[in-house]
Amino acid sequence: MKSNRVALIWNWIFNMVRYNLKIIFANKFIWFLLASLAFFIGVLLITLFSKGKIDTGIIYNLLLYPGLLLVFYPTVFGIQNDEDTRVLEILFGIPDYRYKVWLVRLILIYFVVFFILLLLGIFCSWALLPFSVFNMAWHLMFPIFFMGTLAFLLSTFIKNGIGTGVVMIIIGVFFMALMGLIQNSKWNIFLNPFSIPDGMSENAWKSIVQDNRVILFVGIVLALLGGLTSLQKRERFI
Repeated sequence: MKSNRVALIWNWIFNMVRYNLKIIFANKFIWFLLASLAFFIGVLLITLFSKGKIDTGIIYNLLLYPGLLLVFYPTVFGIQNDEDTRVLEILFGIPDYRYKVWLVRLILIYFVVFFILLLLGIFCSWALLPFSVFNMAWHLMFPIFFMGTLAFLLSTFIKNGIGTGVVMIIIGVFFMALMGLIQNSKWNIFLNPFSIPDGMSENAWKSIVQDNRVILFVGIVLALLGGLTSLQKRERFI
């Protein structure tokens, strides 16, 4: 009896995960996946031909932008896709259900992105330079998590995938423009922990990286809570 109950629970979890993955990564996600792989291969080839030495700092940048592309579509277009398929109306018809659904979806999104980054990291570790793949993926997920939850928060206000995407691109360009000023600062959301500036001690750099990760983590939590709270305003969506 107990084994049957456990089997039913696992079956329910499997079906729920499969159903949400089909919703999250449907439609145009395949193009973002192909674009991220093409970007990864293109930058990899350029790096190999233009740089004489490959280090972990270069590999970090090599993996960061494909990761951002992977998280872009499901977080930016998620609300719009729900609205287009009338799923949003169903979610708002069940009290508090939408929070659980979107929390599960975000977890699945980041799990899939983390898994893909692990695969790309394993390839880089095999083909370019041996390094700790899990540690690399762990650090990559901080800016990716931050941009993903920020996109989710903005999508609850804008509701339009294209509009949210434009705003996210503007934010990304803004931080890129400030890169010269905050490149080695704890406020740089794209801080590369594997690229120690010349003349800086390892302890000082480690402290900056830790502060940066704390700032990003706080930003992730605030953006996530803000997005889930924004979903309370039913009149904004229906």
